[in-house]
Amino acid sequence: MTKKFVIFGNPVAHSKSPQMQNAGLKYINFDGVYEKHHLEDGNTIKEVFLQNGYSGANITVPHKEFAFANADIVKGIAKEIEAVNTYVIEEGKVVAYNTDAPGFLKAIESFGKVQNVLLLGAGGTAKAISLALKEKNIKVTVLNRSEGKLDFFKNHNITSYSWENFKPEIYDLVVNSTSAGLKDDYLPAPKEIIEPILKNASFTFDCIYGKVTPFLALASKNNCQIKDGEDMLLYQGVLAFELFTNTKADKMVVEAMRKGLKQG
Repeated sequence: MTKKFVIFGNPVAHSKSPQMQNAGLKYINFDGVYEKHHLEDGNTIKEVFLQNGYSGANITVPHKEFAFANADIVKGIAKEIEAVNTYVIEEGKVVAYNTDAPGFLKAIESFGKVQNVLLLGAGGTAKAISLALKEKNIKVTVLNRSEGKLDFFKNHNITSYSWENFKPEIYDLVVNSTSAGLKDDYLPAPKEIIEPILKNASFTFDCIYGKVTPFLALASKNNCQIKDGEDMLLYQGVLAFELFTNTKADKMVVEAMRKGLKQG
């Protein structure tokens, strides 16, 4: 029987996860199909997942925290992050994982040694990235528009500021985890805050993929090495694929998935 996999999001039309996952499934001749599911109400995620008979799901903005709260079992670093991006059925239970954290670490390997990171934004992705960096003993500072979302980071002893009270340092790497630049021309923080930091940074990473965002354009102008979110999407997707199919993805599978991601 064909297994059904899905990505939940709002919006979800732009997602390239289906073409990436389907390329992987096809490559290993797995009897499965991966589709998009536009979900309005994040609180219904588990119910909708079960009602549709899905075997596995990825979860994107803005449902990662809802998915965490609704899962039967949460495994690994996701317990600390309190946000998940992957659901699978294990022994009749909805089990949740976060593959964003290890996916991000793999994506920044190409930068070489990174010691001090400024992370823009405070959503589910920022939580995953900050704890992944902390686990690797890399210093991380979170900067968000408002104070409201910073409790999580303070509780994990991660330095965090709002735009109002920000005290900048010199950072090797600046990461945008916000959606600024996805569908607009906004920067993730005011130019007068960001530009002086980029002048001293070496690397910049944007979790948005498939385009040079205003943030990356500004970074490039200030001689930073830039990288979009494609590798993070790929590697978190490969880790989810392994959970979906109960297989280990070798280099050939990873390349098939990368090729799928680049289509269209």
